Amino acid sequence: MTHPDPPDVARAIAHMAGQFSEVGRLGVAFSGGVDSSVLLALAVHVLGPERVVAILGVSPSLAADERTAAHGVARHIGVPVIEVETREGERDAYRANGPDRCFHCKDELFTRIDDQVGRLHGLDAVAYGENADDVRRHDRPGARAAAAHRVLTPLADAGLDKAAVRRIARAFELPCADKPAAPCLASRIPHFEIVSPRKLSEVERAEAALRRLGFGDLRVRHHGDVARVELPADDLVRAVHEPMRGRVLQAVTQAGFRFVALDLAGIQSGAFTGAFTTDRRDGAAETEDRQVSVSAEPTGTDRGTGR
Repeated sequence: MTHPDPPDVARAIAHMAGQFSEVGRLGVAFSGGVDSSVLLALAVHVLGPERVVAILGVSPSLAADERTAAHGVARHIGVPVIEVETREGERDAYRANGPDRCFHCKDELFTRIDDQVGRLHGLDAVAYGENADDVRRHDRPGARAAAAHRVLTPLADAGLDKAAVRRIARAFELPCADKPAAPCLASRIPHFEIVSPRKLSEVERAEAALRRLGFGDLRVRHHGDVARVELPADDLVRAVHEPMRGRVLQAVTQAGFRFVALDLAGIQSGAFTGAFTTDRRDGAAETEDRQVSVSAEPTGTDRGTGR
């Protein structure tokens, strides 16, 4: 791995050298996404690989493909991954799936790190990949959990927004530099509908099958029997033309859904949580109630409506 020094990298390294000046060993909450990967790479550059630990929380909300990819990025950076089994699914508040679901998930992760990793690996601090754009969003309750556990936020503290983070990722030649955002699988389930291992598995299988068909950035939102598929605008036409339409239908129904709907609005980051945190008076928080879709078709197997 090279260590170039364009302005973004130099600024980030200078900031972290100061922030980590009294840190002997650092744990990085790591997902394999671009934010946590850049944080991990910068921490290794500043502290050295022997003083940095990458910590990956593993649960049914983490897709198997994401887990594999995270290990690949960590190998590229030169740091082994410590996996921590998290049990957020055993928390009633998490399963209830309110707008604060991410708080309970992150609280579980950081609690497990505190209890299982910190002392065992002699960590002086833990950091995670919040960036400056994240700080300005109101739909990230996980940040409250990080603050409660005194988790460091070096990227945000250095004023690095998402664009700067991606520039740094490219400078370090990270394999995830241009990877689309990949929120946890639970984010595909509407708020106040129970998060269950079965629903998470159905979403994971459907999304994996669509990626095998060549769709990259996507979401499969879980609405009971209905899978609402979000794709970038450029992929919408391809998805409804034969023979791809039939392949998409088969891929998603074989994952456990009865109907497949294609959302004409495309990819919508924070589609569910944003509806609870944005002022509805400005008209920007109606995503929760809007379900514009085409290409819904039953499989012919009556599974009932009690899913």
